[in-house]
Amino acid sequence: MPEIVPNIWALVGCVVIRLAIGAVWYSPVGFLKPWLRMSGVTDQQMKAGMAKAVITDILFSFIMAFVLLHAIRYALPTSHSAVLGLTVGFLNWLGFVAPVQAGAITYERKPFGYFAINGGYQLVTILLMGVVLIVWD
Repeated sequence: MPEIVPNIWALVGCVVIRLAIGAVWYSPVGFLKPWLRMSGVTDQQMKAGMAKAVITDILFSFIMAFVLLHAIRYALPTSHSAVLGLTVGFLNWLGFVAPVQAGAITYERKPFGYFAINGGYQLVTILLMGVVLIVWD
């Protein structure tokens, strides 16, 4: 297995991108109102748990970026094409994120819109993370 030395700034950039997109995606100008309605979470509950949620998101966004970097490097170790970053990001979303979220909404009896909001956020951020990781390498 080849050694992969991550560019820490690329990983940090990925975390910042996810947080920034999430701040807009789940804001009043984004999908906050339908997400609150479909999730069953109140505005007060969301605000009360925000600090813990952001810390958790930072940690797991960093892990996601680190693992995505490895998927990109194993896919084509010498490529610096943004298309490769998009492709690997999409395939990881399609193979790992979408099935888990689709299963969760089925068992939790959430509407498809809930999957579309959360899955859409994950897709957009993973695609952009893939581009950042490959271009900033």
